[in-house]
Amino acid sequence: MSSPTSESILVTGATGFVASHLILQLLSLNYNVRATIRDSSKESSVRQDLDAAGANNLANLDFFVADLTKDEGWDAAMDGCDYVHHVASPFPSQAPKDENELLKPAKEGTLRVLQAAARANVKRVVFTSSFAAIGYGKQDKDEFNEEDWSDAEGLPAYHKSKLFAERVAWDFVNQQQDSRVELVVINPVGIFGPVLGQKVSSSIGLIKTMLEGGMAACPRIYFNLVDVRDLAKLHILAMTHPKAGGERFIASGDGAPLSLMDVANIVREQRPEKAAKVPKRQLQDWMVKAMGFVSPQVRSLVPQLGQRRPLSNLKAKRVLGWKPRTVEDCLGDTVDSLAQHKLI
Repeated sequence: MSSPTSESILVTGATGFVASHLILQLLSLNYNVRATIRDSSKESSVRQDLDAAGANNLANLDFFVADLTKDEGWDAAMDGCDYVHHVASPFPSQAPKDENELLKPAKEGTLRVLQAAARANVKRVVFTSSFAAIGYGKQDKDEFNEEDWSDAEGLPAYHKSKLFAERVAWDFVNQQQDSRVELVVINPVGIFGPVLGQKVSSSIGLIKTMLEGGMAACPRIYFNLVDVRDLAKLHILAMTHPKAGGERFIASGDGAPLSLMDVANIVREQRPEKAAKVPKRQLQDWMVKAMGFVSPQVRSLVPQLGQRRPLSNLKAKRVLGWKPRTVEDCLGDTVDSLAQHKLI
């Protein structure tokens, strides 16, 4: 067991997939954890999920109501905090008709959190951005790294919101005069790993759909994966490591981008007893394009067909000593957790 600490850590967006795992790990390290939720009624379900996951020291967890779109609650949540993990971000269930519905709260919410952190004299803010802020847009590279920025032109609204929110964060810390809050940014790829409750993220939803037979064939989409447990660990390393301040870190497992077909094959190999309905063939590009005429959701995939975005995760390993687990372990545990929670 770790030695007790009197340090207080704030985690925003406690109901989210990443935040819940981060809270779980922080509690295991004996930190005093504060967590923001938009609705006070969510506290009981978050506590229940953490308890079921074996959380230590739940008495060291306090909840505060704070919304990214409102000023109220942030000063109280951060009062006396040493570090802040800003994980919360607006995520649409479908593409908004007006991208500003997403861009405005993402930018203003980030600024609101950082301003409150500065007022509270927080030492360091760890901000959860996305690889969407690094490797998208009109770029063609052999390998993306932390020096790269996505080109905003033509980006989907969600990707653009992550890009603009991160830009706002860096602009804020670089323009500070009275306070010097350190900023560290984590840029994760597709996030998988065990769910802690009934809530399923969009990435985990892909695996759930595969297992339930809802995906007859796989569109030719490529992406890298990171396990949510490794991502939470990286947040803590970014919080505590003396060399992390002022840096960005790509959060990705090892290896080249995987296709959805690769993911399906790994799921089948790792958990054959649960994979009877997992797709065994890849969808031809022309079929995806044809389906896009009647489905806006499918249409959004068309520009991504065949697009690979190779990246380097060496910086997090070299600077912070981070060690991501294998894709096989990540996906196998994802499947097990869905079964454990009776979600498949």
